[in-house]
Amino acid sequence: MNDYAESPIIIDYQQRLEKLKARMRRQKIDAMLISRPENRRYLSGYKAPDHGINETSGLIFVSTRGKARLLTDFRYQLQGQQETSLDVVLYSRGIPALLNELISEHQVKRFSFESHYTLHSFSLKLTELAEKHKFQLVPLTDVVEKLRIIKSEPEIELMKRSTALNESVFQFIHERLTPEMSEIETASAIESRMRQVGADGPSFNSIVASGENGALPHAVPTDKVIGKNSAVTIDMGLVVNGYCSDMTRNIVVGEADKDYLRIHRIVRKAQLAGIAAVKPGVLMKDVDRAARTIIADSGNGKYFGHSLGHGVGLAVHEAPTVSFKSRQKLKPGMVITIEPGIYIPGWGGIRLENMVVVTDDGCEVLNSNTTFLDI
Repeated sequence: MNDYAESPIIIDYQQRLEKLKARMRRQKIDAMLISRPENRRYLSGYKAPDHGINETSGLIFVSTRGKARLLTDFRYQLQGQQETSLDVVLYSRGIPALLNELISEHQVKRFSFESHYTLHSFSLKLTELAEKHKFQLVPLTDVVEKLRIIKSEPEIELMKRSTALNESVFQFIHERLTPEMSEIETASAIESRMRQVGADGPSFNSIVASGENGALPHAVPTDKVIGKNSAVTIDMGLVVNGYCSDMTRNIVVGEADKDYLRIHRIVRKAQLAGIAAVKPGVLMKDVDRAARTIIADSGNGKYFGHSLGHGVGLAVHEAPTVSFKSRQKLKPGMVITIEPGIYIPGWGGIRLENMVVVTDDGCEVLNSNTTFLDI
């Protein structure tokens, strides 16, 4: 067993449920259906993924008048009982029939569901149920997501572990990377190593982009051989006990030329400026501007077209968004990425990404390995 699995971290799921119920009461919601997998896990510890939005592994019925319940089918009954303290209820006659019973039992007058993670066909069934049984249906978005924005100390610790393990995997792969390896071979080696060292798995499909492919911010690894003296963008992340890491490094397999070094230094300077701007009370757009100005002043502004960063937690991309449009303010406990990049068609691209947690007086960079950042 690896070090990351040996020290269990206790999460108070009941406290999270009570916070959700408090929000529901403020909006006069009697009961709510939680369907998004990350939100289910946040509230209960239930780990089962969905095999697509049209095949759920379960729903959580949260009532302000009673104990929350996990609604699922036979396939997940035992897992639900092992992973959560919730009552596990099977919907043998279908979800609408079970909801009808629960809504009646809890005397629900206003019932809500996660409209951003619900099929239109299922929402129509809920509408029919509401009309038949005379309760008000209230579609809501991002209710649990707003609770997830501020990370607790246990969550931050898990992301520190995830980040450290991710860096160890990168170091392992970098030491074995050769010009003869293909992009897809490298990506496969990365994800295999993640499993070997005890990660739950990758937090997203690893990006390995060499040469001109580096100009694609979300490049899909191909059978292209990396080649000697070629620049390679590696964007990778893994999951530890449900919590994600996300990191991008740009390296050269061989000798870097002057153009690469120049662009790399600009991107690193922009990243450091973004990190320095992270403080409680600062607007997201001002953090973005701090990094973006460096790139614009270098004459490469048109080659940096995405947001500076995003939140990380149970999902690798979650709120908040660090963009030039966001007027949201940073708060202690937020965990975000700072990832400026320059992408030049026909040449390639460089992106450097670290994760930071907002502290009371600034931020803490969760990544410790800067060897591949400072050139």
